[in-house]
Amino acid sequence: MKILYFTFLVLITFSSCSKNDESTENTVANSKQKMRDFVIGISRYSKAINPKFNIIPQNGIELVSIDGDNTQQKNNEYLNAIDAVGQEDLWYGYDDDNQATPAVTISYLKEFLNLARSSNKKILVTDYCSTSTKVDNSYLQNNNSGYVSFAANQRELNTIPNYPIKIYLENNAAATSMGQVKNFLYLINPTNYSSKNSFINAVVTTNYDLLIMDLFFTDGTPFTALEINQLKNKANGGKRLVVSYMSIGEAEDYRYYWESGWSKNKPVWLDAENPAWPGNFKVRYWSSDWQNIIYSNENSYLKKILNAGFDGVYLDIIDAFEYYD
Repeated sequence: MKILYFTFLVLITFSSCSKNDESTENTVANSKQKMRDFVIGISRYSKAINPKFNIIPQNGIELVSIDGDNTQQKNNEYLNAIDAVGQEDLWYGYDDDNQATPAVTISYLKEFLNLARSSNKKILVTDYCSTSTKVDNSYLQNNNSGYVSFAANQRELNTIPNYPIKIYLENNAAATSMGQVKNFLYLINPTNYSSKNSFINAVVTTNYDLLIMDLFFTDGTPFTALEINQLKNKANGGKRLVVSYMSIGEAEDYRYYWESGWSKNKPVWLDAENPAWPGNFKVRYWSSDWQNIIYSNENSYLKKILNAGFDGVYLDIIDAFEYYD
């Protein structure tokens, strides 16, 4: 989900580092490339297990360019590692929900989005708007730009919108690859559902081509491979892709990997709490200890997602590099 950044200068001091940690100066200077390397590593690991597994980073769209600016020079290594990009607040929600995003911001983001699109990457836009005219305009503007979009009526991403009544570009075709996706549902917060079954039943009555959800239900239990397979069926008989959300730029204190002792004795990679999202903590994402939690081994977060039969992973807090810039 979108991080609200405050404009301030950050002085980062590592009080203790292992011999494997890189210097602060080197890490800050290369914050964008460190995130690229992280995503590329996730991609290589997952695609070695499942070549059709989709890698979708959300926000931090500057990484698609060679040096993180809008020179139109592609970073092909990064682009080759991903299958689509997610972008929040393109037309609505950048400053406030249900409010139009400033034109200068739209223009800036579209330069990078179009750079990714020119490499045949699907663009998945989430706008935060609830007024029917704004919802309609969001879908229209995104479609005219060649993007696939979802108009979320709640920032918490906890509802299936009841408007529009008919899903935008609804179809009964099988969406078994990212190129076939014409619409999507972003529903990572299942708090409005009393059980896994109620969540599953709500989703399977829809005809979205792609579902972005969480691996875990509200009680902390992961969805099983059988349950994920159920979610891949559209109501009209078509098939959909099901992708799992995973934050890689922040640690969340409600996740299975969180240790109670960290409140007093933080690991060296754990940084400040995000004031906009209590319980979410910045991480020095280049740390091998943090990356081992996320991927590269049988007990990692990503391996749990792969084992559950998801079609891909939706990587959040890619723009964590802004904090260290």
